[in-house]
Amino acid sequence: MLRKVLIGLGIIVGLLVLMGALGVYYVLPDENKVLNFIKNNPDKSSMLLVRNDTVVASLNIDKVMPLASTVKIILAIEYAEQCAKGQLNAEELVLLSELEKFYVPNTDGGAHKSWLESIKGKVADGKIPIREAVKGMIKYSSNANTEWLLDRLGIENVNNRLDSLGLKNHTEIYYIVSSLFVGKELFPDLKGKELQKKLTDLSQNEYIAATKKIHQKLLGDTLYKKNIGDFGMDIQKIWSDRLPSSTVEDYVSIMKKINSRSYFSENVQRYLDEVMEYVLENPANKEWLEHCGMKGGSTAFVLTKALYATDKKGNRTEMAYFLNDLSLLENIRLQMSMNEFELKILANKEFREKVKAELMK
Repeated sequence: MLRKVLIGLGIIVGLLVLMGALGVYYVLPDENKVLNFIKNNPDKSSMLLVRNDTVVASLNIDKVMPLASTVKIILAIEYAEQCAKGQLNAEELVLLSELEKFYVPNTDGGAHKSWLESIKGKVADGKIPIREAVKGMIKYSSNANTEWLLDRLGIENVNNRLDSLGLKNHTEIYYIVSSLFVGKELFPDLKGKELQKKLTDLSQNEYIAATKKIHQKLLGDTLYKKNIGDFGMDIQKIWSDRLPSSTVEDYVSIMKKINSRSYFSENVQRYLDEVMEYVLENPANKEWLEHCGMKGGSTAFVLTKALYATDKKGNRTEMAYFLNDLSLLENIRLQMSMNEFELKILANKEFREKVKAELMK
């Protein structure tokens, strides 16, 4: 079975408790729940599925939508490129305390703590190699690691990578952890409707400028992050809508580049495989997959996923699907079925034909 890693920015509170109260209908995984949602909610959905260079299904492929943590793929590529060129040493040590500066409790769904638990045997004198921080960003979706890496890689370099990859509709990448504090930073005395209006009226340039200022504060002021300010659901929606965004067309193009094994140099590919192909750590997946990498993202309103795979028979699959403006119940229900949906896409010809028939009418 394809391993599922629920990856996100962790804004949904009490998810597991609510899931238990919803009953079997919402919790029981079913690939058709995702397919039916995409089919019945084209205003909230986009999807592109390619199999052996042939488009199987497409919907709103050029619709720009928030990426949530799926954007971290770009940082992984920049990391691999810099390592391959000798600009960065994957074995360079980083203090966990430096990463901790960007950890904001209760905003990442437990991602950073789960990653820390996983590396206990790899920490020496409070340090770990950068490669482990990058793995934590992709496999566990640590936002703290992401924010630190944006500095270490160079935020300009990361954004320049968008152009070198030939992406057509990608918005600027900025400090996502810092963006949690924009309301507090710019309008400390406002809450509720007044704060919503002020945040909505900000230009994206003003918004990103604020994140840079906040980032510097997080670097040097350990008390700053103790108070996030008003971050109710209405504020979260504004925050979610402003996240770095792109299209499924752009992200399938990235998946195809990685999956081709020919676009990137052999050395770059090696570094990419190490961080992207964590699903192959599961022996059951290695039995039928030659290569497989993925990254997903979530907020209370967004679910995204981009993946690629080459099976043992040489079949290549690339897919991205983005969902936005979800209700809390929709979000929970869909998250519980994403793994089944992706597994059936990769392994079941009849289901791929069903997806094609439903979405290509």
